[in-house]
Amino acid sequence: MKKRLGVLMLALVLLVVSVAGCSSGATSGKAEVTKVGFIYVGPADDGGWSQAHDNGRAKMVENMDGKVETIVKENVPEEKSAVISTIRDMVDQGCTIIFGTSYGFMDGMVEAAEEFPDVKFEHCSGYMTSDNMGTYFGKIEEPRYLSGIVAGLTTKTNKIAYVAAMPIPEVIRGINAFALGVKSVNPAATVNVSWTNTWYDPTVEKAAAEALIQQGCDVTAQHQDSTATMEAAKEAGKLSIGYDLSAAQSMPEVYMTAPLWDFSGYYTDSVSSVIDGTWKSQQYWGGMTDGIVLLDELTTLAPGTAQGQIDTAEAAIKSGELVIFAGELKDQSGTVKVPVGTTLTDEAQLSMDWFVDNVVGSLK
Repeated sequence: MKKRLGVLMLALVLLVVSVAGCSSGATSGKAEVTKVGFIYVGPADDGGWSQAHDNGRAKMVENMDGKVETIVKENVPEEKSAVISTIRDMVDQGCTIIFGTSYGFMDGMVEAAEEFPDVKFEHCSGYMTSDNMGTYFGKIEEPRYLSGIVAGLTTKTNKIAYVAAMPIPEVIRGINAFALGVKSVNPAATVNVSWTNTWYDPTVEKAAAEALIQQGCDVTAQHQDSTATMEAAKEAGKLSIGYDLSAAQSMPEVYMTAPLWDFSGYYTDSVSSVIDGTWKSQQYWGGMTDGIVLLDELTTLAPGTAQGQIDTAEAAIKSGELVIFAGELKDQSGTVKVPVGTTLTDEAQLSMDWFVDNVVGSLK
């Protein structure tokens, strides 16, 4: 009896050891989850810029199939102290790569990158880099140009409103590309700019659009993060070009098309490179051929002749036959900025501080 009991006890001990070993092996074999931080200047559901990034983030998470966890901080002010504080919190939570998605985050991210050399940082639309901080953006001027074609064919008053956020090269470049698209089909039309000096303030954006409409503009366009410009157009019975995200469902009464962003591919590739150890600081600037920027499908409110002209221009841009900032280009004073036979360099585009000659408005 004692012998049988001893055998049973030995078997039980071996079983416990075996189960413990299996449990330990399962834990040690579990794939490590990479934590990724995203910093937004507005709410993640703003209907524009921040939501475009958040859609890209969500698709990246789906693509990574359980390998990543994301931490999102919304409504972060474009102040160095706020950015650094946000980043410190993300690092404390284990983030090994952090994306800052607004131009004004740049100085704070540069300082934080120096403080945390083992963390990777990527800044959207900026120009400052370091060994552990890169930049990324898209050639949104390509679909901006195409959307200008739609606006130029639509306007009856030859006055197009453009509600713009900040007078920085990114926004100025987009306005100029849009204006050149307008000019390609309607040389008599002007693009009338109003600055809001905010990325996201629906009240200010709407007031700016209303003022331009009162001045005779019958089509609106925008470089803003909300749909407020389109709201103003809707109330005034005008038509609109959106930005960032499609408004075909939310603004069907006024929306014709928009230059759109798709960050999902870039975010997937970048995070994958962190996981496999191949990430390197770079200055990425992709175009429509990369899929990071595109023009939304035209709605039935767009002129019937627009689609054919869009298709032709898009094909020419993608092939390199059509270069948006190719000479001759003059500024508002009539000074030739890009002579015939030349094109604006990438460096000159990234520091653009002048308007083409069919833009009405100041640079302040």
